[in-house]
Formats: sequence, C-alpha cells, structure tokens
Amino acid sequence: MYPAPAPARSAALADAPRQLPPGRVRLLCLPYAGGAASLYRGWGALADDRVEVCPVELPGHGRRLGESPVSRLRPLVALLATELEPVLDRPFAFFGHSMGALLAFELCRELRRRGADEPRHLFVSGASAPDAPRTRPVIHAATDEEVKQELRFLGGTPPELLDNRELMELMLPTLRADFSVLETYHYRPEPPLAVPMTVFGGAADPSVRPQALHGWRAQTSARARLELLPGDHFFLHASVVEILGAVAGALGADPVGNPAQGA
Repeated sequence: MYPAPAPARSAALADAPRQLPPGRVRLLCLPYAGGAASLYRGWGALADDRVEVCPVELPGHGRRLGESPVSRLRPLVALLATELEPVLDRPFAFFGHSMGALLAFELCRELRRRGADEPRHLFVSGASAPDAPRTRPVIHAATDEEVKQELRFLGGTPPELLDNRELMELMLPTLRADFSVLETYHYRPEPPLAVPMTVFGGAADPSVRPQALHGWRAQTSARARLELLPGDHFFLHASVVEILGAVAGALGADPVGNPAQGA
C-alpha cells in the first residue's frame, strides 16, 4: 500500500496544513493591519473538529518579517492567491478581520477571475462594505505621532508598545504599508459572489458602525448573515468562542461544493 501523500505547503501559511479527513474545511484566516498570523494562535484548539484553522502570514509580518511588505491591495491579493493555491485542494473558507476582511473578499474575486475553486463561505469581520466611503483620516503618509494616534483611537495596541520607541520604529514600515493597502484601495464593481457570507461586527466599534455592515449583503447572491458581538474594533479577541461557533454552524449548513443560495 502506498503512503498517503503529504499535505501541500504554502509560503503564506504560518504552519503546514494537515492531511484532512473527509468533511473537514480549511479556515484560512487573514490578519488586520499590523497583525500577524500569531493573532489566531489558539483558535485551532477551540475550533470545531470539522474546521482546521490555518492562519495566513503576509509579507513583512510575523515569520515573514524579513520580506518587504506590500503596500497595494491588488498585487498583494494576486500574490496571496498564487501562494495559497497549493492548499486550496480541499474545501476551504476565508475569515478576515478589518484589513483581512477586505483581503478575503478580494481573494474570492481573484479566484473567480482565475477560474479556481471558490470558498465554501466568506467570513468578514470588523470592516465596512468594500464600496462604502472611507470615514477615517488617511495616515499611511502621516507623521509617526499621527499613526500612533490612529492606533490609540482604534484600540487593540497595548500602550506600552505605543510608548516603546524602538519597537514602534520596527513596526511603522509594516503599519504604513498596511494602511496604504486600505487607503489606496478603489472598489471596482463586479457581479456578486456566489459564496455564502457571514459578517461580524462590534456593537461599540468606533470606526465601523453597525449600519456600515449591511452593504456586504449586496456582494453575494447567496445567503448573507450579520452577527453583532459586544466590543470595540478588536471585539474578535474576546469573542473567539462565539465566532468559531458561528463559523462551525455556517459551514455545517453549507453543502460541500454547493454554496447555499437564498436571501
């Protein structure tokens, strides 16, 4: 008997995926601006047995800190689509928070343009609909102090990190690149995705008001669901169990290879 083939590897994944048994889904998780794959550390242990959490590492972040960060969305999405191709050989879904939500959405559209398999489900979190106008100031070319002020407004960055000059000097180039990804993005109309979608929002998020989440419904012809959770822009850190429960429920409702249709 021949041994089972080893799982495919991807430069974009923090860890090599495991060989999946039938019925399991890879949940490819994309980070927020300035974040690394490590922010999803611990999710795998809490996830449903049917879900394999696969954190995505962006160039210039975390384990890829030695690489140059990408400052425009379209080349970053094209790179990720190519890097992730080897691990899209099994049923998969995307989860992204804030900048990661926009990357996940555009990755779905890029895969469709390439004629590749599309995800079972798209989970977007802490992000306004992609065609919504920006409401926050443009800061990718602002002063260091203005960048830090925006981070303080958003929350989620420990004050001791913001006050550490050496660490901030190390992080600022990556932060500026990430903010540039968001601030130079121009939405291009395309047909709605045929992928079911779940939209997570923080009830007290100062930068993404709950009403800004409803526009996501227009981006899919399949089922769309909105989940409001307690907390500010970084509500996901305190709501991991709730998010993963919703993920398992949504994936359990979506037949493999046949995205659910409906309102």
